[in-house]
Amino acid sequence: MKTCDLHTHSVYSDGTFTPLELINGAIASGLSAVAMTDHNTVAGLSDFTDAAQGKPIEIVPGVEFTTADKGTELHILGLFITPEMYDRVNRYIARASQLKDESNYKLIKRLQERGYDITFREVMESTKGHINRANIAAVLVKKGYIESISVGFDTILHKDYGLYEPPERLASTDTISFIRSIGAVAVWAHPYFNVDFERSEEFLSRAVPAGLQGMETMYTTYDEETTQKAREICRRFGIRESGGSDFHGANKPKISLGKGYGNLQIPYEFYEGLKSLKEA
Repeated sequence: MKTCDLHTHSVYSDGTFTPLELINGAIASGLSAVAMTDHNTVAGLSDFTDAAQGKPIEIVPGVEFTTADKGTELHILGLFITPEMYDRVNRYIARASQLKDESNYKLIKRLQERGYDITFREVMESTKGHINRANIAAVLVKKGYIESISVGFDTILHKDYGLYEPPERLASTDTISFIRSIGAVAVWAHPYFNVDFERSEEFLSRAVPAGLQGMETMYTTYDEETTQKAREICRRFGIRESGGSDFHGANKPKISLGKGYGNLQIPYEFYEGLKSLKEA
């Protein structure tokens, strides 16, 4: 069975693999297609495309946009991003990126005030793209302040702890419409990561008319029941299925390319179905 992974991250956001390492790792894992979907940046896509030249694998250059809908953070993938789209993506995310940088600066300053030995510069040096809380958490892990990135997100980096102030986000449906306007494919990433089925269907009732074309029905934290219900919802709304490991390399060491926690086997047909939308 041919498989794929349509949601991964590199050093250009909060992953630890270079684009070349990501491609070589995907090939070593037996994948037939892999997407690189760094957070809110196209900075690594040229390297990703160049690194794939002559390699026995299909690639999907993408971006994972951080958005919000009715106060809930939702992530929307723009897949099959091409070089002529880069400038438009950069203009679209410019203001949100500025607000995110300000939020990160405030968080690091507040951590310093609490006695944590961390600087904005060293966090910036840990990535080639825009920093986010995962980059900050990775530095805190390295220095022994927290056990893991996930522990950091649940404790000192959680908004309820009082140090992290979430920035204003891009609107989810506006971002979907934007992705479609530039000719890319819009997919909802890990929908059941932070919403339930009822809330997801309410969002889909607005997102699909806005241009949403797919949704991740296979994700490393889903159990079989969640996957089956997600697949049925996709069929009902007439959108394509997608799936991904959300691979981050050493920053999420238990997650493997294409396999997640060992429970993933994403059909290559998902890649083919989404690619057909780009070509239509």
